[in-house]
This record gives sequence, C-alpha cells and structure tokens, in this order.
Amino acid sequence: MSSENGRFTLANPSPLGLLGFGMTTVLLNLHNAGLIKLSVVIVAMGFALGGGAQIVAGIMEFFKNNTFGATAFTAYGLFWWSLILIWFNPFPGIEAADLTSMGWYLLGWGVFTLLMFVGTLRLNRGLQVVFLSLATLFFLLAAGDFTGMVEITRVGGVVGIFCGLSAMYCSLAQVINELYGKTVLPV
Repeated sequence: MSSENGRFTLANPSPLGLLGFGMTTVLLNLHNAGLIKLSVVIVAMGFALGGGAQIVAGIMEFFKNNTFGATAFTAYGLFWWSLILIWFNPFPGIEAADLTSMGWYLLGWGVFTLLMFVGTLRLNRGLQVVFLSLATLFFLLAAGDFTGMVEITRVGGVVGIFCGLSAMYCSLAQVINELYGKTVLPV
C-alpha cells in the first residue's frame, strides 16, 4: 500500500490471483491427465495458493473497485476450498460425492466460467484464453464424470494444463510489464 496525494493505493492483486489459479490448475490437471497421483502436494497447493492467495487477491480487488476481479478470484479461491472439503468429506453422516454429483458441481462451475468469459471480451486476449480454456476444462471434466469415461477426463486434464500455464503467463506478464513500464510480454 502506498500513499498518492494523501490517498492510499493498493498494488495490482491480479498477478497473485492468476499465479495462485495457474499453478494449482496445472498441478490438479497433471493428475486429471493421468500423469501424477492425487496427493498432499495438490491438496496443500489448492488450499494455500489456489484458495488462500486467490481469496486474498479477490478481497484486494474489492478495494480496487474491480467487480470482475473480485468475483473471479474470490469465487475460484472458494472453489478450491470446497473441492478439498469434497475430497476429505469432514461431515459425519454425509454421503461422499459420487460421479453424478461431481458432474453437476463441475457443470455449474463451467456455466459460471462461460459467463465470466463473456466479461473477458472487454478485457485482454490473455484473460480470454484463460477463461475460455477454463470453461472448456469444466465442461470436459463434467462430461467425464457424467459418462464415467476417463478418456474425457484425460483430455480435460490436457486442456487444464494449458489453461493453468496461460494463467501463469498472464500473471508474470503483468508483473514484468509493470516493472519495465512497457509491454515486454503481450497479453
């Protein structure tokens, strides 16, 4: 936080949120693609960086009066926390999630993401790529769960790796471009 003309300003929280989203999305989708096992590495990153960092970034976006960023980062941060709760099911007497309920969960996130993608049409191309690939990922994962076809989930995993890497690129582009005061990495 700095003071300009007697007013406090906040740093841009978007790179933190995009990095948190991107790194955890890559990790989870390495699992969805069948390349690594679901382990504490994914859960811990999902809780800390995917959940925590995105929620912090989302709250900071509220203070910057950025409704899109506040909604996106806070929602996807809470997505990570809800996913971890689903995996661990700490609620005695509540049935664990099955493929059909997970399909509906992922479909709901896909619809939300597709509508958020419409918002990115007023933003930069990099965010359009992130949100369109994320919507595609959610729809593929939902289809994989609804049908029980692991091959669809594997394709979703590959899309998810691309999505996460594109979010990491957008994050680092914002940091580097701000530091150099010019477009070094286009978004």
